[in-house]
Amino acid sequence: MTDSLLAHTVEGGGEPLLVLNGGMMTWPAWGPVTEDLATDHRLVLCDLRGQLMSPGKAPADLADNVDDLTALLDHLEIESIHVLGTSYGGEIGLLLAALAPERVRSLIAVTVADYATEPLWRGAEAMRALVAEALAGGDRGKLHDRVVQEVYSPAFRERFGTELASRRVQVAGLPDEWFEGLETILTAMEKLDLRPHLGKIRCPTLVVIAGLDEVIPRQRSLDLAAAIDGAGTEIHETSGHALVAEDPAWLTAVCSRFLRRHIG
Repeated sequence: MTDSLLAHTVEGGGEPLLVLNGGMMTWPAWGPVTEDLATDHRLVLCDLRGQLMSPGKAPADLADNVDDLTALLDHLEIESIHVLGTSYGGEIGLLLAALAPERVRSLIAVTVADYATEPLWRGAEAMRALVAEALAGGDRGKLHDRVVQEVYSPAFRERFGTELASRRVQVAGLPDEWFEGLETILTAMEKLDLRPHLGKIRCPTLVVIAGLDEVIPRQRSLDLAAAIDGAGTEIHETSGHALVAEDPAWLTAVCSRFLRRHIG
């Protein structure tokens, strides 16, 4: 952890809810989900180390993000909070609930795995190679092309092909620091293994699964939920890994139902 706080914003009022990004996200990407959640919740959105807005390097160990998050909660004078995280942020949310259980009231973990299977770490390895190529002066858009193929469902790619193509230009224009941060995030995900920690989680937990996820196998999410006492699951059968983007209305409804049951 560095001495500086994570870049963050606070929106809305009511029960506090910490929102944690996927590896290639920045907090405005949550907009379609958090717009409705902000009516009932005091949302704390942040970029983790290695993401676009926060200073400092991403830690090589996922668990090191927990200190950053507890420091942010201390700064905001929030004793405990509900947590919503997706992918990389979901894994960190699980670690926060396991390692600082007194800070987490409930947890929603979207598209997460209990450990990195060979396809997952080989995918991360291939992405790191594209990051290295980009930093060496290669075509930065190639990283975006691979991500699109892996994280979105075929139907979404077909429907939003024009928008995704324009985003390729945006990704290619990101600063070196973002690519360097992503490289460290991918390295940390290659070593992912939450199995020693899952039994420590005691807060109400919901694991949300994307049925067409090509990054996280469904069984890894199901086994993760089974290792947490009392955890439930929800499955979106037609979404790819990027559920936050593919069907934000469905995800918002799932989160709202869960949070209403556990507020207070």
